[in-house]
Amino acid sequence: MDTTLGRPVSQTRSFATIALIELWERFGYYGMQALIVYFMVQRLGFDDTRATLVWGAAAALIYVAPAIGGWIGDKVLGTRRSMVIGAIILSLGYALMGIPTTNTWLTFSALGVIVVGNGLFKPNTANLVRKIYEGNDSKIDSAFTIYYMAVNVGSTVSMLATPAIKDHVNANYAGELGWHVAFAFCSVGLWVGLITVGLLRRTIGHIGSPPDNLPLNWGKLALVLGGGVLAVIASAFILEYGWLARLFVYLAGLVVLGIFIHLIRTSQASERSGLVAALVLTLQTVFFFIFYQQMSTSLSLFALRNVDLDFSLFGSHLFTWSPAQFQALNAIWIMLLSPVLAWVYTRASNAGRDLSIAAKFALGFAVVAAGFFTYGFAGAFAVNGLTSSWIMIAGYGLYSLGELLVSGLGLAMIARYVPARMGGFMMGAYFVAVGISQYLGGLVATMASVPQGMTDPLQTLPIYTSLFNKLGLAAIACTLIALAALPLMRRLTAEHHTHR
Repeated sequence: MDTTLGRPVSQTRSFATIALIELWERFGYYGMQALIVYFMVQRLGFDDTRATLVWGAAAALIYVAPAIGGWIGDKVLGTRRSMVIGAIILSLGYALMGIPTTNTWLTFSALGVIVVGNGLFKPNTANLVRKIYEGNDSKIDSAFTIYYMAVNVGSTVSMLATPAIKDHVNANYAGELGWHVAFAFCSVGLWVGLITVGLLRRTIGHIGSPPDNLPLNWGKLALVLGGGVLAVIASAFILEYGWLARLFVYLAGLVVLGIFIHLIRTSQASERSGLVAALVLTLQTVFFFIFYQQMSTSLSLFALRNVDLDFSLFGSHLFTWSPAQFQALNAIWIMLLSPVLAWVYTRASNAGRDLSIAAKFALGFAVVAAGFFTYGFAGAFAVNGLTSSWIMIAGYGLYSLGELLVSGLGLAMIARYVPARMGGFMMGAYFVAVGISQYLGGLVATMASVPQGMTDPLQTLPIYTSLFNKLGLAAIACTLIALAALPLMRRLTAEHHTHR
């Protein structure tokens, strides 16, 4: 129990404050993600290829930015302060998306603002949770489990809400205003989170990095904000010009590989096996996120063109979803499967049969393969080019289980295999690697680009099912590679444990 202003503050109350603002931030982000590709295709008039590549590049930037934002929080402005500033910048980004215009530069600039805001917000909220329970590994594990659930509560609500808001406003008002009202709604979520933190600020007043305990350095803040403006401009240009996005991704890839090689070469012999193991698993994670990026690209456009939006059971109509709302299935399945998987892990551990992280990665890829084959085979049961909405539920269920087995263990892998003194560097490198794979996922999604003007579901269906079957085969290949790497991983893990 910590004290602020002489009054006790429990760890639980401190954690609840951070979890609440994280919930509202994810509410804003996923509400935007649910609509962004549709917005570019239906409102801005982009073809499928441009829309998926732009969003792939934006997602890459959004994931790379925390590598810098975490350092700013630790060394420059303070962890707690950076979180709040990041949330304010994010709310501005979504508000800019709410301006009713089809100007692409404004859209790309707004996405650039979101990149900067996320870079400051995302790593520093996680660091605050870590600081609350520092020194208590079991509580940290439990806290991050609940934290992950908060993320999915926020994202589920927003991914169901923003498409409904967009459809309702568009149906009742002219000018396609619904898109912009829905994006503005994302901004409101951030302000609810900020007000929550403002009201509960006493509960986290004692947590943070050394700069948080000093008066705000206005010069440093001006430098950070100035750098943020330059980052927004750079982001807009990267999103506008495809060759710049590719160059950025290639450079980021070289940087990540360089960090790994440098750390492995300069590490002590006792640390080397753990770092090599982390490198192998990080490479596998990159492949997973290529599959993950399909959710907001090829799968979302598949739902738009080739899914029967009505849910019926035994001939009775239950309800109807809009295409964008199907993305909420991922978060819903994550919430349902997380406690089940946690129970399975506990039982297996108690019985002495717990699978290694490497084995769980291999199993995760196998489940992802089954998910994509589910979508691929859906074409055989389509009626007039439209597949059943229940197919989406089944496919997302398998896909989400794969996510929990691979992505859900990614940060745990870094914590397990990387020495504490390198943790910050490696966490940043991990996020950069994930960002790279988000762009590559957008690149893969262009294989299912539908020519502009093609609206017949019978023509678009084979385009999507062909990609999904290929992704299923690619996931099987990843499974085989992960299985082949198991002996190496067992040896590296054994060496790592002997030196701990």
